[in-house]
Amino acid sequence: MRPNLSAFLSGLLFALGLGLGGMTDPANVLGFLDIAGAWDFRLAFVMGGAVAVHAALRPLIHKRERPLFAAKFPTFSISKLDRKLLVGSALFGVGWGLGGYCPGPALTSLASGASGVLVFVPAMFAGMYLAQVLQTRRGASVGSPSVRATPAP
Repeated sequence: MRPNLSAFLSGLLFALGLGLGGMTDPANVLGFLDIAGAWDFRLAFVMGGAVAVHAALRPLIHKRERPLFAAKFPTFSISKLDRKLLVGSALFGVGWGLGGYCPGPALTSLASGASGVLVFVPAMFAGMYLAQVLQTRRGASVGSPSVRATPAP
């Protein structure tokens, strides 16, 4: 029960942060991405704040033997730049630029009932499903890294 409560509270805090930071408004996001036009720099402070909190807390967290609500810290695959990563990143960026949403803010924005997000979220899930189907057909298992390494403290 405690891990579920922790996950819920973390998600709630994340959603509140997205809302307060303006990340749920596609106009703010598109203004931030428009570096060649009328660039809106305010979201840089949101990202900077997130990076600062992560940089300050990560070393403290990894001094622990294990997380509070899990048996061990997760391991991460060592990845290299390959075609799959570059194409996936480009598709994510194009979708973000066209829609003004990335997955977290899109899910948070569902509460607004705005027509744009009501179209974006089903399209996002359809894309995730399609990616899984294509990876399964190619014989690649989704989310199973071939090489594992523990995260650096």
